[in-house]
Amino acid sequence: MAFSGGCLCGAVRYECQAEPILAMHCQCEDCRKTSATGHSSKLAVPKAALNISGELKFYETSGDSGNTVRRGFCPICGSHIYAESSAFDEIGAVSASSLDDVSVFQPSMVVYASSGPAWDYLDPQLPKFPKMPVM
Repeated sequence: MAFSGGCLCGAVRYECQAEPILAMHCQCEDCRKTSATGHSSKLAVPKAALNISGELKFYETSGDSGNTVRRGFCPICGSHIYAESSAFDEIGAVSASSLDDVSVFQPSMVVYASSGPAWDYLDPQLPKFPKMPVM
């Protein structure tokens, strides 16, 4: 199943030629701050299947694991499009909010649930992990 998406202004677009490996909500502090809400929603995909056109501006942080996390934003409109971690060489993540067809996002878990604010209501049926589970 191929899917596509992009930023608000259209300067950055992507196409993925593979099924998502995983779809999740993350409530870690960094994801909350980059999404400007209680969590970010992401689809993990094989980097080799993802084609991004347009320029992304990257911001790097160090996760609580010590791994480097790079988040890619459109330099024009600021939309968060992509993220990758040094822990996963062949996997990247696209923001669910950037999808052309939002029905592609079918979350299977909540990670960093221990950091989530009480007001951020997520599907109670989803498995919740206090941190990132071992994959």
